[in-house]
Amino acid sequence: MHYDFRLEVEGVLASWAVPKGPSTDPREKRLAVQVGDHSLEYADFEGVHERGYGAGAVIVWDNGTYDVLSDGSMRAALDAGHASFWLHGHKLRGGYTLQRTRGGQKPQWLLIKRRDEEADARRSPVTTEPESVVSGLTVEQMGERG
Repeated sequence: MHYDFRLEVEGVLASWAVPKGPSTDPREKRLAVQVGDHSLEYADFEGVHERGYGAGAVIVWDNGTYDVLSDGSMRAALDAGHASFWLHGHKLRGGYTLQRTRGGQKPQWLLIKRRDEEADARRSPVTTEPESVVSGLTVEQMGERG
């Protein structure tokens, strides 16, 4: 299981697989492996993928909007390998940074919570808020339905 972290960038969902899920603790740097862009129609998909990469139950764990904190556009920041943004989500809020690293077959990044008023080392939304913001189901419940 992993969390897909997606940001709408120039009409597509730029996507990263985050094995441990995002953190609200600035001391925790989470691996984020860049995967192929997804179409915007996929943003609200919930259900079960039968085969291929990402097979299994899928929920929309969080959603919202973001503001770019980096100079220029989000695409330019991602192309440069360092993007800072402010999330306005139901579960994730505040400043985050995606920092590209070296190594790996696919581009690897670190997803890092910035130190701001939304940072909270004690809060763990991945474990305390496992439900979809769309259906209210957990991944396990979605898998049982599928």
